[in-house]
Amino acid sequence: MAAISIKEITSKSDIKKFIDFPHSLYAGDKNYVPELFIAQKEMMDKKKYPFFDYAETAMFLAYQNDEIVGRIAAIHNSRYNDFHNSNVGFFGFLDFIDSQEVLDKLLESAEQWLKGRGLHDMIGPTNYSTNETAGILIDGFDRPPMLMMTYNKKYYQKLLEQAGCVKEMDLYAYMIYTKNASQKSIRIAQALEQRLAKNGITVRNINLKKLKEEVPKIKEIYNSAWENNWGFVPFTDKEFDHLRANLGMIADQDYLFIAEKDGKAIGFGITLPDINEVTIDIKKGRLLPTGIFKLLFNKSKIKYVRVLALGVMEEYRKMGIEALFFAKNIQTAEKKGHLGGEASWILESNDMMVKAAENLNGEKYKTYRLYRKKF
Repeated sequence: MAAISIKEITSKSDIKKFIDFPHSLYAGDKNYVPELFIAQKEMMDKKKYPFFDYAETAMFLAYQNDEIVGRIAAIHNSRYNDFHNSNVGFFGFLDFIDSQEVLDKLLESAEQWLKGRGLHDMIGPTNYSTNETAGILIDGFDRPPMLMMTYNKKYYQKLLEQAGCVKEMDLYAYMIYTKNASQKSIRIAQALEQRLAKNGITVRNINLKKLKEEVPKIKEIYNSAWENNWGFVPFTDKEFDHLRANLGMIADQDYLFIAEKDGKAIGFGITLPDINEVTIDIKKGRLLPTGIFKLLFNKSKIKYVRVLALGVMEEYRKMGIEALFFAKNIQTAEKKGHLGGEASWILESNDMMVKAAENLNGEKYKTYRLYRKKF
């Protein structure tokens, strides 16, 4: 068998190869959704992408017989380590052929780079952090991933575990079909809304025309409501502005909610149309010359949504606000003719959110896993 060589990418040509490798790896896989090239290219821009204000990475390609057979990123996220008082590294953008040797070489390259920066252990995959996409799919390979969720070959789990990676955390995705949603839970939530209103708590739609005013409220809630969650990394202002600009292009105001107590924002819920239903047919994720038209003309045909983020400040939890957000999503889906929505991802340790999804007859239909490799 030909030797495997590892190359750290340095040129624009290398970056393109790094981005495009999954297209050949998943060729013919009906559930593979190509990432949009323009978005991936932006993520690799160390001068402009907000993540690089506090982090550094190295990207590696694996070659065999002059063909690319794998890729990986080694990630030093100093913001994560400062927040958690830790000293770990991360790995991400992991794709590889069905070869233990290829995976071992990729992991070794990432490990050596992270060791050189004084880090011990690495967690992943994260692309780049839990604020973006994370985990490998270990259960639920029968349908494509939703917006901003990962997808991979079934052999990833086996080979990662054989390489010495151990489970760090599982992430759940629940499918809540509109027709199966518990009407009893919705009625309870509606009654709860009236009771909350008597206590000065109201829920309204986020105003997309006033996003500059709304975003600071959402950021404050996020950095407060999520701070005790596993893997949390607080957003910077630039990261939140970047997220706003990108998600604002596809958001539907009817699915965006904010809860307020006497006018102060205390919780929010963001649900987005699953544009993967459209981008799955955009060859190699290229919007030009024809991909952009597919996206624009087929957006109205989308049948599913993803509950991307839903959180409430700690002092206002267990009051039913989370359940009310879910109920409003279902009511909106009924009005728009959407067949259902995925609530993801939910930490396996987040009992409250797991219960909320299950109370609405949600089906845990996909599981994603993050690993730790000790060194």
